[in-house]
Amino acid sequence: MTPEPPGAAEEGPRRASGAGGLLRKRWVRLVGTLVVTGGAAAYIVSKIDLGRTAHTIGDASLGWLALSAVLTLVTVPPQAFRWKLLLGARGIDEPVGWLTRAYFVSYAVGQVLPTGVGGDASRIFETTRRHPGSGSPVSGSVILERAIGGAVTLVLAAIGFVIAIGRYPIGAYLWVEAVFVLGTVGAGIVVFSAGLRRHLKLAVPLLQRLRVERPIRAVYEGIHGYRHHVRTLLTVSMITTAAQISRIFAIWAGGRSVGVELSVGPYIVLGPLLFLVMLAPFTPNGLGVREAFFISFLGQLGISHDAAFATGFLFFVMTLLLALPGLAVLLWEGLRRTPAPAANA
Repeated sequence: MTPEPPGAAEEGPRRASGAGGLLRKRWVRLVGTLVVTGGAAAYIVSKIDLGRTAHTIGDASLGWLALSAVLTLVTVPPQAFRWKLLLGARGIDEPVGWLTRAYFVSYAVGQVLPTGVGGDASRIFETTRRHPGSGSPVSGSVILERAIGGAVTLVLAAIGFVIAIGRYPIGAYLWVEAVFVLGTVGAGIVVFSAGLRRHLKLAVPLLQRLRVERPIRAVYEGIHGYRHHVRTLLTVSMITTAAQISRIFAIWAGGRSVGVELSVGPYIVLGPLLFLVMLAPFTPNGLGVREAFFISFLGQLGISHDAAFATGFLFFVMTLLLALPGLAVLLWEGLRRTPAPAANA
């Protein structure tokens, strides 16, 4: 009889324990999602009149909606070019056309997976398949792109902070933005500083116990490698700023379509906070959380809860509009894909 290799007897229980832990995490995530979604839904129902809200949305101005749609859609090709620059800095060449397609597909995927996280995973997966062995730089480019987006969002939030002081009664939101700004500055120093790099090894034992050391190391190396590409990072930041401003004006136009007579000023505060809220994977596509945020924020500015909900709902409609091209691509590619031949018996 062939003796079992050392540790073989322990391997089965270890695998079973790992599978059990994964199942528990999934249940915790599912329960958490249901609790957050249910709480947001209850808050919304307690604040709005469904009949009046439906009437408000039905009477939305088509002209303002068209402007909101244009301001939303025009941001995608520049974002694809931004991603091309980040990939190119790490020696990965992709045409803007394919990257634009990948972006639209990611928006479609993001409708069923938690917020933008699912879309980011889609872009990483598709690009890595086209460039085997480039998982670290590809994931680094996507995560850095997301991080730059968050940093630019917070710069705009800081501008909104200055604009809002003494003008809008939204003090609590302003302090939340201030905390995020400080956190982003600290994270940027940790990720890009060569001097701090040697001290990060102190966290390795903890990360290994949590079984996240390898993916975090891959992401860190993927992002840290950009510290020598300052010009690329500045260009990407400018493109991101333009895209974020366009999205803020798109939200403003959506609000105008349902009679929210506010200037762009409050939206410079609202937009960055909303983008940060949408980054957190609370619910699929931010369902409920997004609308509750609009009701809470705009309600403090004297806007009716029905109109505030309608503004948030129309922002959701614009995210669906972004997903339609990606859905069409997935359906077309699925129809063109020939089935694998059956194996011979």
